[in-house]
Amino acid sequence: MSTNDPFARLPEVPRFTVTSTTVADGDAWPAAQMSGLFGVPAGKDISPQLSWSGAPEETKSYAVTVYDPDAPTGSGFWHWAVADIPATVTQLSEGAGDETGPGLPEGAYQLPNDARAARYIGAAPPAGHGPHRYVIVVHALDVEQIGVPAEATPAFLGFTMTSHILGRAVLTVTAEISA
Repeated sequence: MSTNDPFARLPEVPRFTVTSTTVADGDAWPAAQMSGLFGVPAGKDISPQLSWSGAPEETKSYAVTVYDPDAPTGSGFWHWAVADIPATVTQLSEGAGDETGPGLPEGAYQLPNDARAARYIGAAPPAGHGPHRYVIVVHALDVEQIGVPAEATPAFLGFTMTSHILGRAVLTVTAEISA
């Protein structure tokens, strides 16, 4: 497993809490959160349920990202990015990240992931590549709207958010496919 720390060059900010009824911190993704679209048996590409609490009081919106820093690409792999989640929202239901975003609050939108699909794409580490980490982050922001076009990349969202992050909540899960 890589030692790539996705937060190494980002500003230090206070942490708050994110939990999930889908998966616990440090556990492996269930089959439903793996990628059937990328050929993983039993994979369904269903986004996880997320709940968060303890964000800074000044929070005006949230963004949620799911990133695999261990993908053999030189730049990792973005699986999901949601922007402009209102500050009054503190959870996303399981499956909110499908093509239509049925569980997303009004005003929130999904950016295309690294597969260029504006939806959650499940885990699909290459067979025999070893364990991969999937870093789920809820970013508390100091703006109601981040101002990133809906067709932008998650990396551009991250770049734009850097000067607006008040806090972050992190949940890390894993996946591995045997050779």
